[in-house]
Amino acid sequence: MSMVRASYRPHVVVVGGGFGGLALVRKLARADVDITLIDRHTYNTFQPLLYQVATASLNPGDITWFLRAVRAKQDNIRFLKGTVVSMDHEAKSVLLDGNITVTYDYLVLANGVTANYFGVPGAEEFAMPLYRRSQALALRDLIFANLENAAVNGQDQDLRVVVVGGGATGVETAGALAEMRNLDMPTTYPELDSKRIHISLVEMGEHVLAPFHPKLREYAKKELIKRGIDLRLKTAVKEVRRDGVLIENDGNQEFLSAGIVVWASGVAAHGVVKDWGLPQGRGGRIEVDEHQQVRGKPGVFAIGDISVNPDSPLPQLGQPAIQGGKHVAKVIKARVSGKDLPKPFKYFDKGTMATIGRAAAIAEVRGLPRLKGFPAWFIWVTVHVALLLGNRNRFATMTNLTLKYLLWRSHNAIVGETPYVIAHEPKIVSGSDIETVTPKKSARSARKSISKKAQVRKAVAQQTIDEIDEPRD
Repeated sequence: MSMVRASYRPHVVVVGGGFGGLALVRKLARADVDITLIDRHTYNTFQPLLYQVATASLNPGDITWFLRAVRAKQDNIRFLKGTVVSMDHEAKSVLLDGNITVTYDYLVLANGVTANYFGVPGAEEFAMPLYRRSQALALRDLIFANLENAAVNGQDQDLRVVVVGGGATGVETAGALAEMRNLDMPTTYPELDSKRIHISLVEMGEHVLAPFHPKLREYAKKELIKRGIDLRLKTAVKEVRRDGVLIENDGNQEFLSAGIVVWASGVAAHGVVKDWGLPQGRGGRIEVDEHQQVRGKPGVFAIGDISVNPDSPLPQLGQPAIQGGKHVAKVIKARVSGKDLPKPFKYFDKGTMATIGRAAAIAEVRGLPRLKGFPAWFIWVTVHVALLLGNRNRFATMTNLTLKYLLWRSHNAIVGETPYVIAHEPKIVSGSDIETVTPKKSARSARKSISKKAQVRKAVAQQTIDEIDEPRD
């Protein structure tokens, strides 16, 4: 068994290299501690832009950052790739997969959350969440696989993508898919009838983007409808099937046939957290006190989406994670140096925003009036680019978003591999159409093809004879 031991300095172990984990690590850059950052991936993912990867507007590398690069400006940290299996809080150790034990003096859990399916039958099996890079890539490739198949085999039935959840992720994903259909596909997929491609957004509540002011919510609703999105409010998903979703509105059930179901409705702690011997609250989140310390576990902290203070719950956004990470860093530095603890953590709400599409967004930013339309969209783009890690990522993302949203002449999509398309029936591709071949026509085409081959052979043979009969010099 491998053992990673603390050195003579206090050993801070941070599980999760997201917003909160990196904020804490960087705040401890000059502290008299050794830090081990653990993550199951070797990269940080900027989750707010995952939907841009899923809709082929950004490269996955644009929104990911190599976690080992944190050592470029900080030498008291090392990175360890692994997944937490269990914890022993009396021995102050964490067991990772691969039989690696990491000992700690201070443990900070910043490992984030996953999709919450709320017990809906079939949701976990057939719906596609958007919380990891691999999930965004899987969704992107499935979208284009369906489009390529329809381009060859025709649209014998309507194509539909159902997005479940009217929060920021759901609205932004539905808006991006609608703009792809409305603005790109007439050029890139002329074989398809865009009127037979549907984007449905299903929300159980009465509004989309419920945390926002009513006027901003109404604006978002109108913009979604303007883009041709089939908006289903006050509608619950009762079941997800391989070929669509069963929904219910006002006691009436309806089945929406769909090739893709995107799940953007709620989050919950990973199932393994229940085995860590920690108090859990709503959604399986770890309960913490006013200093983000896990209740009843001295020296163990939780920050970001995985944590909840029952007395003062915070929104599950990037800023609470970042601010929480910085606060815990202050607490650890105070304990290491023997100084007084800082004041209890207080979240400073800088505001929130969401985009519906090009030049359409809503924003509630501290110090500014409520914004909508282009001004809100411009702020949204600026803030999201600024929050990316690394100048290379910022430059690449800014370039791609500029080409996508400001220069409409570009219909280039950032795509991956899709399966070979197999025609359901024999096809003939002419200069302007793809025509299904009937059995009789197929036979005639075969005879015609044979006849043409025979004519070619005859011509070649005749040419050979003529060459033989020519007088030689």
